Amino acid sequence: MLKFSARNGDARQYQILLLALTLLFAGCVGGQLLVANLQVDFLPPFERWASGLVPYPLLVVIQFVLLLVMFAILRDFARGSGFFVNLSLRTGRFLIAFSVLYALAMILRYIVTMIMHPELRWFSGTIPIWFHFVLAAFIYLLGRFTIKNNGREELHGPA
Repeated sequence: MLKFSARNGDARQYQILLLALTLLFAGCVGGQLLVANLQVDFLPPFERWASGLVPYPLLVVIQFVLLLVMFAILRDFARGSGFFVNLSLRTGRFLIAFSVLYALAMILRYIVTMIMHPELRWFSGTIPIWFHFVLAAFIYLLGRFTIKNNGREELHGPA
């Protein structure tokens, strides 16, 4: 089981980056809830926050489940032990491959959106796409940490 030490001091850097991405995603969910329920004027209109591919009530449930998992991962990083800091090398490789495919799908989605709706250039109608990039980055970092952590254990034995 991993325990943070000088040998894997960059684990704290991963923890900070994962926390920042979690807070960004939580901010998106919170902003979306504000716009959907309170129609606040200082944020973009609701149509720009949700693509409509998933009904909004289901989307909120999915987003809260994702946040629960993200906070569980952060808890394990804060403790320096647990399921999410001890994933297998195979899982780390899968997470990186998945995150790259996920990000590529979002790039394709952005291109298609720009072709079909040129009036939505850059950020005006693409909020969901940008927050999918946040999730892809979170998954990538978790996979990268997992691979680096497993590589250390192979070279130096378990911590």
